[in-house]
Amino acid sequence: MTGVALRDAARRTALARLLREDAEEVGGIPRHPGGPAPLSFPQARLWFHQRYDPESPAYHSTRAFRLTGPLDVPALEAAFRSLIACHDILRTVLVDTADGPRQILRAQVPFALERIPPLAGDARATLRALSRRPFDLTGGPPLRVVLSEADPAGMRVLLVVIHHIAVDAWSTARLFRDLAQAYREARADPARLGRPLPTPSLRFVDFAAWQRARFDGEAGSAVLERWRRYLGDTVPMLELPLDHPRQPLANRPGGRVDFTLAADLAGSLAAFCHSHACPPFVALLATWQVLLARLSGQTDFAIGVPNAARTRPDLQDLVGFFVNTQVYRVRLDARVSFRDLCARLRGEAMAFLADDDVPFERLIAETQVARDTATTPVFQAAFNFRPSRDAAPLDLDGVAVERIDVDVASAKFDLALDVAADGTGIDCQLEYDAALITDATARRWRDGFLALLRALVSAPDRPLHEASACTASDRAVVLSANATARAYPEGAGDVLAAFAAQLGADPDATAVTDAQTSLTRADLDARATAIARRLARAGARPERLVGVALERSCAMLAAWLAVLRTGAAILPLNPELPEARLVALAAGADLLLTQPELADRYPALVDAAG
Repeated sequence: MTGVALRDAARRTALARLLREDAEEVGGIPRHPGGPAPLSFPQARLWFHQRYDPESPAYHSTRAFRLTGPLDVPALEAAFRSLIACHDILRTVLVDTADGPRQILRAQVPFALERIPPLAGDARATLRALSRRPFDLTGGPPLRVVLSEADPAGMRVLLVVIHHIAVDAWSTARLFRDLAQAYREARADPARLGRPLPTPSLRFVDFAAWQRARFDGEAGSAVLERWRRYLGDTVPMLELPLDHPRQPLANRPGGRVDFTLAADLAGSLAAFCHSHACPPFVALLATWQVLLARLSGQTDFAIGVPNAARTRPDLQDLVGFFVNTQVYRVRLDARVSFRDLCARLRGEAMAFLADDDVPFERLIAETQVARDTATTPVFQAAFNFRPSRDAAPLDLDGVAVERIDVDVASAKFDLALDVAADGTGIDCQLEYDAALITDATARRWRDGFLALLRALVSAPDRPLHEASACTASDRAVVLSANATARAYPEGAGDVLAAFAAQLGADPDATAVTDAQTSLTRADLDARATAIARRLARAGARPERLVGVALERSCAMLAAWLAVLRTGAAILPLNPELPEARLVALAAGADLLLTQPELADRYPALVDAAG
C-alpha cells in the first residue's frame, strides 16, 4: 500500500470512526456479564511473556520516591487500599483455562505495605533488586508497595511496582492522583479508613470483552486487511551489527544511555518542524529510521511504535493496559530528501492515528511472520515519543517528595529510543539488550543519532545518503586506522623467517599458552607443519584465501602459521560475531579452518566457505 493510499484511507477511516463512535456512544461499551473474562489483546501478549519468562522484570512499571516530612503511614496504607477497592484491575487475577487465558475480578485481594529498614546512601541498587522481584499474577494483586523506615534525618523511601498487564503510563498518572486524594481523606479520618474513591462505571474487563468481540468479528476484518497489506506477509529481520551472538533463548538484560539534545540542536529541530509543518515525532522517527538503516545496511525492516490507544472518551479515565504497538514498515530510499521522507512518514502517522486501536497481536495473527524465542516478532527496534519524562508525580499532603530514577536493567527489544519532549527540552533514553550490545557501542550509536539529526535538519533537501552520522571521534578512529604507512626495516625477513630463527635458537622454549595448552616452539612448528600439509592437499596455495574461524588459542596461532606456509592469505574470522556477519565474511574464502563445535554451531559458515 502506497503513502498516498494510506493518507486517503486515513481520511476515510477518520470520518467513519467519528460516525461509528457517535453511534457507539448511545449504548457505550456493554458491561461484561460477570465470571471469567477474556484478556485484551495487549494483555494477552504480556501474559505470554509472563508465562514464558516469569522472572523477567521487563514489564514492571516502577516508581520510587524519597519522602521527607511527617508521613502518616497508616493513612498511606489506607490510601492504597482505597485505590485497590476503586480500580477493578488491581483486584484482577489471571488464570489459564481450556478456552485460553482469562481474568477474574476478586471482591478483595491481600495487600499490606512491605516495611524494610532505612536505606542508607544510594538506595538504587536495593530498589532495583526489589523492583525485579516477580509477580504471581494468578493469586495476588499486580501491585507491590515497599516503604522504608525513617532514617535519622526523617527520610523514607517509597517504592511502587505495578505489572504492566494492569497499567500503562496514562493509568499510572490517574492512580497517583487518586492516591493523593485518598491519602488526604484518610488523614482526615480518625479511624484512618478513608472514604471510598468514586468507582468508574466502566471496568477493564468490559473493554477487554468488547475489544475481542470487535476484532475477532466481521466488523474488524476490513481494517485488519488494510494494515495486513501495508505490513506484508513477511518482514525482513533488522540485523544490527551486534557485539555478541544472539542466543537461542533471549535473556535481555538491559542497558540504558540517557542524553539530552543540545539547545542549538533542539532549536534547529523546532525550526525545521515549524517550516515544514512536521511534528517532532515524525522528524525524530525519520532520523531513527535512517540511523537503523545505516547501522544494518538494510533499507527494508520494521520499527515498533507504542500508542496510547485511548481515543474513545469513555476510556480516558479507565485504569488498565491499553498501549497498542503499531508497526511502521521502513522502506527507505537513500536518494530522497529528509523533507520528502518526513512528508511520507507524516501521511503514515495520520493513517496510524485513525486506526490506533487496531491490535498489533491480532494483526500479526493475520500474517505469516515467523516466531522464535531468540528475538521479537516483526520488529527488533522500537521508538517511543511522549510529552514528558515523568508523567506521574506523587503528591502526599505535607510531605516533600523527590523522584528516584530506578532502572530495572531489563530490555524488551534489541534497541529502543524513548523521547520525552516538552517546553523545557528533549530528553532521550537509548535502551539496549546488554546480552547483544555493549555500552560503548550504544554510546557510539547515540553520538551517531545526534550527528545524523543535526545533518538532516540543517540540510533537509539534500539526499539522505549525503547526511553524515560520523562524529569527530569516528573520523579520528578512521584516520588512525588507515594511517598504515610504515618504513619496513631494511633486511628484515617475514613472519616465517622470524619464527624459524626463534625455533633454531631454542626449540624447547615456550612459544604460546592458552587456558588448556602450552606449546614449545618445536610443538608449534610440528602442529603448523601438519596443518599446512592438509591445507596444501585441499588446495591452499598463493593467491588463495583461507578463512580461520577459531577461538583465541594455541590452535589459532598454529593455523595461522600453517596458512602462511602454504603461501595462501589468512582471513581471520571472529567466532563471537553474529552468525549472519560470519557467513557474509566467510563467503569470500576459498577454504575454511574451524573447530568441530563451531562448525556445529554455525553450519552455514562451513557452507559459505565452500
